Amino acid sequence: MKNIYSNSCTVFSRRECCFDKLTKDEKKLIDENKIVLTYKKGENICKQGAFASHIVFLKDGLAKVYLEGKPKNLILKITPPGNLIGLPCIHDGNNTFLYSASAYIDSEVELINIELFKKMILSNAEFAFQIINILNENTVQTYGRFYCFTNKQMHGRMADVLLCLSQRIFKTDAFNLPLSRSDLAELTGMSTESVIRVMKDFKDDKLIEFEGKDVELLDIEKLVKISQLG
Repeated sequence: MKNIYSNSCTVFSRRECCFDKLTKDEKKLIDENKIVLTYKKGENICKQGAFASHIVFLKDGLAKVYLEGKPKNLILKITPPGNLIGLPCIHDGNNTFLYSASAYIDSEVELINIELFKKMILSNAEFAFQIINILNENTVQTYGRFYCFTNKQMHGRMADVLLCLSQRIFKTDAFNLPLSRSDLAELTGMSTESVIRVMKDFKDDKLIEFEGKDVELLDIEKLVKISQLG
């Protein structure tokens, strides 16, 4: 049986945008009421506990979504372009962001008024169905994050993240990694020292090659096996 709880640093890239399901008039209404903002690397896009007046659509860049805590934050996922941030805010009885998000690299977002967003869900069944699909996919991805944290050893967790970055974020075996070693430590639930050690193990075993920020996966098959075995 295929292990669905692998490579879970983000959701799959969507082949179609939920906004494609809106009518021409609904799209026009969204465009007339959205705000476009840019964020520098490291800037907060939304803050856990802050009033949620909008849904965030990541138009360009890369963001991390995380729960704030002491002494460490818990990264829920990496968010690539074309994804929505803040969907849990749309349920009745809640008016705050349930997590924080910040930019891994310079990013551009569109802010959509949350009441207008809810109106579109109520009036357009196809759009609502797409939002349900996105929420379900995010739920499965979150399950995967916790499965990896609780059931996989360090090498399995690192293999998960490297495969996820390759297959779901950058869609290539060789990429420039915008995440620092401390970012990878947060993402894998490891110490920075452990991240450095595991990356060196992978390099020594000729599974990966890296120089500075440039990373290349050399043996996908073995990395997948390490990921599956944990």
